[in-house]
Amino acid sequence: MAEIQAKNKKEKGMGMSQHIPLLSVLMLGLFLAILNQTLLNVALPHLITEFNTTTTTAQWLLTGYMLVNGVLIPLSAFLIRRFGVRILFLAAMLFFTIGSLICGLSPTFSIMLIGRLIQAVGGGILMPLVMTIILSVFPPEIRGRGMGILGLAMMFAPAVGPTLSGWVVENYSWRLLFNGMVPLGILVFVLAFFLLRNRVKPERVSLDVWGTITSIVGFGGLLYGFSEAGSKGWGSAEVVMSLIVGLVGIVAFVLQQLGKDDPMLDFRIFRYDIFTLSNIISVIITIAMYAGMFLLPIYLQNLRGFTPLESGLLLLPGAIVMGAMSPVSGALFDKIGPRPLAILGMLITTVTTYEFTHLSIETSFTQVLIIYMFRSFGMSFLMMPIMTAGLNQLPERKNSDGTAMSNTLRQISGSIGISLVTTIFSNRTTMHLGELSDQTNIMSPSFISSFGSLVDSVANAYGVPAAQAKQMAATMLYGQVNMNAAVLGINDAFYWAAGISFVGLVLSFFLRDVRKDHVRKAKKERAAGIASETSI
Repeated sequence: MAEIQAKNKKEKGMGMSQHIPLLSVLMLGLFLAILNQTLLNVALPHLITEFNTTTTTAQWLLTGYMLVNGVLIPLSAFLIRRFGVRILFLAAMLFFTIGSLICGLSPTFSIMLIGRLIQAVGGGILMPLVMTIILSVFPPEIRGRGMGILGLAMMFAPAVGPTLSGWVVENYSWRLLFNGMVPLGILVFVLAFFLLRNRVKPERVSLDVWGTITSIVGFGGLLYGFSEAGSKGWGSAEVVMSLIVGLVGIVAFVLQQLGKDDPMLDFRIFRYDIFTLSNIISVIITIAMYAGMFLLPIYLQNLRGFTPLESGLLLLPGAIVMGAMSPVSGALFDKIGPRPLAILGMLITTVTTYEFTHLSIETSFTQVLIIYMFRSFGMSFLMMPIMTAGLNQLPERKNSDGTAMSNTLRQISGSIGISLVTTIFSNRTTMHLGELSDQTNIMSPSFISSFGSLVDSVANAYGVPAAQAKQMAATMLYGQVNMNAAVLGINDAFYWAAGISFVGLVLSFFLRDVRKDHVRKAKKERAAGIASETSI
């Protein structure tokens, strides 16, 4: 028995090592695609100046990329079946590289936007495609390690993007953000050409035109509505109409797909309980993750005065922790299954998210850094292990449907997360501003006394007349009230994020390792057989 176990262990190790070159290529390609989504946030002000355009127009470089990504991901299952993983991966890298080249050389904003949309075609296909390849290459026994290495790119890229972008923009031209992608994209294309092979022969399936239209309208409308809700408000006619159109489109798409024997995207996979549960938890994790990624830069840059590069450097150690721990969590998943990792990860994430509800203007740089590092450590046990736990339950023929569905939900939950925390932050900041303004009552003797002391301090410090000192003191006080209200608004948004994380913690206790289902089934059958023999 010991010899058999040793042999199996050796074969697993050999199986993992022989796929390292392929894994490296897949990880680099995916890293570039995910990194590209976050690079532009910091560079956007420079692009507005460069192309002499408005902020609203420039935002389409981000919104357009997100929309193309979002509508292509649900179609990826069909594309994988029709063209196979090899042709599709090479095509995705070609689109991504050509789009990067166009963006880097673009003389006008219109050409820049075209380049971004071409980039997005490649980026939207890559995530579900790479996950499908890993699911086909690695058996469930060592799949955690493969997905863990994939998670290194998936988690590290969005965290390091703003830091890298800030450094490039401060020291070089913004065009380097795109031109630098071109040689790397060519390298991935060439290596994939020699290393990647189809494990399943492509099928000559026809395109479901009505399904494609309803999918694009549904997911596109929903993503656009959520992305605009944070800035324009949930009551905006544009947002409401987009969400209604999106929901109608998705309902039509789901009903149409359920009525087909060979659907483009099979929604019947939600019959698998752990796949469904893991996706619910993944949605919660994504919302919690995006809450931190959105709120902390506001706190650090807008309220504490850090530059984008400095705030990125503060968040970078957390990204390094998350990236370094991802392969480790994958290996642990193979050994102990998803539940212990999910419980530990959600517990750490919930506690550290709650710790961010105590931020103030005086919170030290070190304290924010340490909390964020521990939060990243907790999240490193979550994203890929939980996703892998659900995908392990699906039969192999449904892998492409599973990865498409998981990534679609992840994309939508990311948009929901940003919209939700933006709305909470804005509403609670306005409420706190009103409460703090009420405290500056000119009829209150204590306020008059403290304000008078402030006026005297300003007059002495700047050597200005009393009238000018009074005006300066009022401006300073107003700024301080606004700043305190914003910090309290951020704290409230983190309260909601902590509550959402706690729900994920509770759900984590219901996860199980589906790889052991056949063992449980065999035990039940033996027990039933013994009971039957006893009764006879």
